[in-house]
Amino acid sequence: MTTQELRTALPKINTAQVPGPKSKELLDRRDAAIPKALCGKTYPICIKQGSGAMFEDMDDIRFLDWVGGVGVLNIGYSDPEVIEAVKAQTEKYFHTIFNVYVHDGYVSLAEKLNEIMPCRGDVKKTYFANSGAECDENAIKIAKAYTGRSGVICFTGAFHGRTNLTMALTAKKVYAQGMGPFPAGIYRAPYPYLYRAPKGYTEEEAVKYYINELERIFDEGAPASEIACMIVEPFQGEGGFIPAPIEWLKAVRKICDENGIMLIADEVQCGNCRTGKYYASEYWAEAGAAPDIITTAKSLGAGLPISAITARAEVMDAAPAGTIGGTFCGNPVSCAAALAVIDIMKRDDYAGKARHIGEVVTKRYNELKDKYEVVGDVRGLGAMIGIELVKDKESKEPATEIASKLIYNAMQKGLLLESCGTANNVIRFLAPLTMSDEQMAKGLEIFEESLKEAIAEE
Repeated sequence: MTTQELRTALPKINTAQVPGPKSKELLDRRDAAIPKALCGKTYPICIKQGSGAMFEDMDDIRFLDWVGGVGVLNIGYSDPEVIEAVKAQTEKYFHTIFNVYVHDGYVSLAEKLNEIMPCRGDVKKTYFANSGAECDENAIKIAKAYTGRSGVICFTGAFHGRTNLTMALTAKKVYAQGMGPFPAGIYRAPYPYLYRAPKGYTEEEAVKYYINELERIFDEGAPASEIACMIVEPFQGEGGFIPAPIEWLKAVRKICDENGIMLIADEVQCGNCRTGKYYASEYWAEAGAAPDIITTAKSLGAGLPISAITARAEVMDAAPAGTIGGTFCGNPVSCAAALAVIDIMKRDDYAGKARHIGEVVTKRYNELKDKYEVVGDVRGLGAMIGIELVKDKESKEPATEIASKLIYNAMQKGLLLESCGTANNVIRFLAPLTMSDEQMAKGLEIFEESLKEAIAEE
């Protein structure tokens, strides 16, 4: 099958089960050559080629991908225009180190992001790293340099990466097991997880509760005068696909303003048109609560490693020479891909595609919520949607086993899903925004079939 044919294809299983024999052979080679920590058993899948929202494995099984490289493939697999942009750059040169000699792609990409990033300031500056963890760590460097302070506030459910600093910021300690000691001066407040707010609270009461808990840090953790920044995911990813309520964000913005604290929006997963805006921080800006610094990565480069840090000029210029930059940061090939991605996403209204997909999927998920006792909550922004599975709606006890069985059943039918949340009971929706309506309908059909089977297996 050609990639063009694959782009419009539907899921198809042509072996007795997943994995097929060719994929099994490669998985055995993987297990022999790669550390065990990278050899998970949940997804016994080996890709051969991908196009749009579809990929084909070594046994020619066709999968509809609702994981999207965990938020990397908003523009889909193998976009032809991105391929051409990358090819053109590779014919000129693969690498420069920007700290030593300048290339146009870095400057042009920074100029584009300075135009579209919804952080505070009329004049903005951007620089680049390679991964989500790197851009989050660099944002904190910038906040510390600008404020002259050292403290950092993060939140329950947060995921910010696997470097030493970002492991400390990340809430779920399975990602940091045995890796300490971690940096001092990090304080954690409860994230506003409204579905699991104290029982009986209205949304208004819950928001007030979470703000009060945040402010307790200044009494019991560190004075506000020692806090450089707060880092917040506008839509928590690993923590359970939880959107931050706008009223809570407005209150957080006020606290930061009153105390000279930088507000960082971590848009590594939720940026690049995923939430129905180019950046989710646009929702903040519309409410008068724009962040000071925005980080983004994942779908920025269509799969090539690149991340970005953007803030107003006076904030960015506070970093002392030598404290930011790196060998591969702003690689020319990655910059070429990112420039093409921005042009395509703006021209073809990928934010609109996200809103359309989000409306269809959310409507169907809410129908499942009405139909099945195990569907406790449906929440999202644009095409970033979480569906939380519980044993029953009253207790809200996480239905981790049902989520696991749902993922397995769907994989055997050609639909790739992934869980998240502290109890791994939330199914995240991160399908490429290139997905057709026909593919979406088939995916939703497989999803419900797989859910029914998972419930019956309990």
